[in-house]
Amino acid sequence: MVGTGGPVSTFSVWDYVVFAVTILGAASIGLFQAIRGRKETSSAEFLLGGRQMTAVPVAMSLTASFMSGITVIGTPAEAYRFGTAFWLFGFSYAIMSIITAELFVPLFYRLAITSAYEYLELRFNRIIRLIGTSMYIVQTALYTGLVIYAPALALNQITGLDLWGVLVATGAVCIIYCTLGGLKAVIWTDVLQMVIMLAGFVAVIARGAVIQGGLSTIWEDAGQGGRLEAFEYEHNTCSKYCLSLI
Repeated sequence: MVGTGGPVSTFSVWDYVVFAVTILGAASIGLFQAIRGRKETSSAEFLLGGRQMTAVPVAMSLTASFMSGITVIGTPAEAYRFGTAFWLFGFSYAIMSIITAELFVPLFYRLAITSAYEYLELRFNRIIRLIGTSMYIVQTALYTGLVIYAPALALNQITGLDLWGVLVATGAVCIIYCTLGGLKAVIWTDVLQMVIMLAGFVAVIARGAVIQGGLSTIWEDAGQGGRLEAFEYEHNTCSKYCLSLI
């Protein structure tokens, strides 16, 4: 396929295989969980997985939930643009995750609630819960649209597949496995996606290291390009932008 900027690489056979496996795997997991749990129709089973999921798949699912198509597509560009200054985002995220895991999650678990919005009602009143829930629904609806649109647009540009066809197919598969399998299907689908993403990351890093002559060469090139100056605010474009807003 040829774009306005010249020849554009297209999907190989293995790219299509991975794409098909991801879509079919997600739908199959939802169908499997629906058949497996057809005798267990309680809301606790559907929404909480019967509270029987182990830590590893849940942790992988939570990680995958924070790694949307926008993250996979946009983060490399951000890291290239701002260099090690982008690592500060990772540090702040780690601090936030630790505080949440140590303070909020144990509290919610002891209260046996399914969401933070139930806690809002317990702590304040039902009106506050409805306000918080409504804000989250609006934010999630807008965010989900972007999350689906970004990778669909990338697939459209690379493969030539119809944009709306990709959007509908992706949304339909997500709805199917979530509706049929409940939380267990969501968790195991995220595990599958996480394995595929990690394998892709490792492959890209390994291939990049081979092409550039090793990780040390890449590190030296980054230093020469001024991308290792995380706290050099004088030359940090992001800091200049932030200061201009003050």
